[in-house]
Amino acid sequence: MKKEEKIGQLLNERHLTIATTESCTGGLLSSKLTDVSGSSNYVKLNFVTYCNEAKHNILGVSNQTLRKFGAVSQECSIEMAQGLQNITQADICVSTTGTAGPSGADGKPAGVMFSTICGLGKQLSFEINLPSDTPRIKMKEQFANKVLDNLVKFLKKN
Repeated sequence: MKKEEKIGQLLNERHLTIATTESCTGGLLSSKLTDVSGSSNYVKLNFVTYCNEAKHNILGVSNQTLRKFGAVSQECSIEMAQGLQNITQADICVSTTGTAGPSGADGKPAGVMFSTICGLGKQLSFEINLPSDTPRIKMKEQFANKVLDNLVKFLKKN
């Protein structure tokens, strides 16, 4: 069973909804989640908040966080997921922010991604580091797959 199918099964069994807000993965995570037949039962809303303005205006990421830590930071990832939860009231909210290359951003090299999964009274934030010479498309794919892995673990544990 594919990871996204397992996520769908776990969400359906527990009658939970999910929402995503993505930056560096550019919608790939939400695409994978919605590749599963019946995903409309649990996918509530997905955003691609690529620029800082969208992160601030849509999700409420503070300008102070963006200035102090940058968009490519754990702090931004947390605020993205929490803002998404405030907007959607989804049971599970997932954010991704990072640099898919070929160059870095916010003083961080290509290949760095931060993600936060929040819901069910829990929060899991993690950093993923890939080799900076990984091709952009492959980097996005690996980022999305790592998030799916962590999402399966989060749902099984909580």
